[in-house]
Amino acid sequence: MSEYKRIWLSPPHMGGKEQVYVDEAFAGNWIAPIGENINQFEKEIESFSDCGHAAALSSGTAAIHLALILLGVKRGDYVICQSLTFCASANPIMYLGAIPIFVDSEPDTWNMCPVALENAIAACMDGTVAKNHPSLMPNNEKQKPKAIIPVHLYGMPAKMEELMDVASKYNIPIVEDAAEAIGSTLNGKACGTFGQYGVYSFNGNKIITSSGGGALVSIEKENIDRAKFLATQARDDAPHYQHSVIGYNYRLSNVSAGIGRGQMEVLPERVKQRRANFEFYKNSFSHLPGISFLHEGEKVYSNYWLTCMLIDPKLTNGIDNDKIRNFLDGLNIESRPIWKPMHLQPVYDSFPYFGTDIAEKIFEFGLCLPSGSSMSEDDRNRVVDAVLSLF
Repeated sequence: MSEYKRIWLSPPHMGGKEQVYVDEAFAGNWIAPIGENINQFEKEIESFSDCGHAAALSSGTAAIHLALILLGVKRGDYVICQSLTFCASANPIMYLGAIPIFVDSEPDTWNMCPVALENAIAACMDGTVAKNHPSLMPNNEKQKPKAIIPVHLYGMPAKMEELMDVASKYNIPIVEDAAEAIGSTLNGKACGTFGQYGVYSFNGNKIITSSGGGALVSIEKENIDRAKFLATQARDDAPHYQHSVIGYNYRLSNVSAGIGRGQMEVLPERVKQRRANFEFYKNSFSHLPGISFLHEGEKVYSNYWLTCMLIDPKLTNGIDNDKIRNFLDGLNIESRPIWKPMHLQPVYDSFPYFGTDIAEKIFEFGLCLPSGSSMSEDDRNRVVDAVLSLF
């Protein structure tokens, strides 16, 4: 075990006011999934992202699940999902008995490729998917996908304008997975506000946290009102407990929302700190052959939730991502491989996939560096010195 303190990949970072709002919840005995903290947390999300309306939920996964329900996704329907992502983007498709259709990334943002997306849509609609996967669609049906789930991976905005053009061409709604991207913008517009629905996550490792939690956002108030209804067990307006549809226990607690309120107050500062981490790493490693970074392009503003780089062992004398990760771990520094694409996961490898090998190569060569907003200059220097010592 290293004598140094542990440097975590992305630990929570409190801002100071969280305890005040939590104490208020306890003082008022509002510790259930209702109360002023929830109301204010939702308003702050709405104001910060200019997203219209927000429902504070137990997780980003719950938000994706509710969005698909609101879009009428049912058993046997196709839903297109980015392959290079965390499993929470895809799992809600399976909750509903729908069929995930996975799509490759493009190399600029590592997010859903618009060309591969259109190829996937065409294959769904002309029957190719059903023909090539008879066990999934035994009736050889042709059908239009019910939804598209692109992801803003590691806080990097996807090519939403191109993706929206494809979605609009076929009139397919987008559920925008911005779980990692609150604070990121494209052409000045907040990630999570391009699609019919947007999703944020406030899990413990995100740029801000409510310990666990998420939010579903939409410009349409009736959509969010319906989501809140479904998220509170779909209880009808009656003096007794009456339920006409299936509901879910998906609302965020008032205590957790208090943490979220305190975090929202420091979100701009947290983005600034994460971006500073990226610049530090980029400047420190830019001279190394075989090292490249996931970085923002024109009119893109990334929160750089995690700083990610690619390592080409052909140019680094055999030093690869695993060697760096294991070496850092031996020095009590946490780093992490890039998400393993969904179409390579054992639970999903029998489902359709459209694209080439972009996502696979990013997974093969990628590494996430410690990126916490609470990292000190000494912490960053420890990481950089360790990596440079390998070279």
